[in-house]
Amino acid sequence: MASKSNLSPAFAYTVVYVKDVVKSVAFYAKAFGFNVRRLDESNRWGELESGQTTIAFTPLHQHETDNLTGKVQAARSSQERQAIEVCFDFPDVDAAYKRAVENGAVAVSKPEQKEWGQKVGYVRDIDGIVVRIGTYVNPPKHH
Repeated sequence: MASKSNLSPAFAYTVVYVKDVVKSVAFYAKAFGFNVRRLDESNRWGELESGQTTIAFTPLHQHETDNLTGKVQAARSSQERQAIEVCFDFPDVDAAYKRAVENGAVAVSKPEQKEWGQKVGYVRDIDGIVVRIGTYVNPPKHH
């Protein structure tokens, strides 16, 4: 029987499939303020520092995995969106939204207060992926 520690998961990565890994890593670093952890020499894998979970980027199509796990389906127009939404929390949503748009994000919806108590704005990244910029739903506890 496996011990409990061997079965305790940690959410390690969110992988975002993009057209150009180098451009997407640079975009997220500039538009949202992330530090680049790694950009593989092949330019087919990039990672951003984002706390305990790594945000990783890889090409939309890969000969290693397309036949194994299926091809990635990308949105075909601005009326469609990916099956993922990337969400970032900021203490100052208005400033974060402004920086994102000034650095190439496409404005979707300016930040506004939501009925659940969170201030939220939406942009699209350079691949059309929806990015939610919001305040913390429950502010982080400082130790």
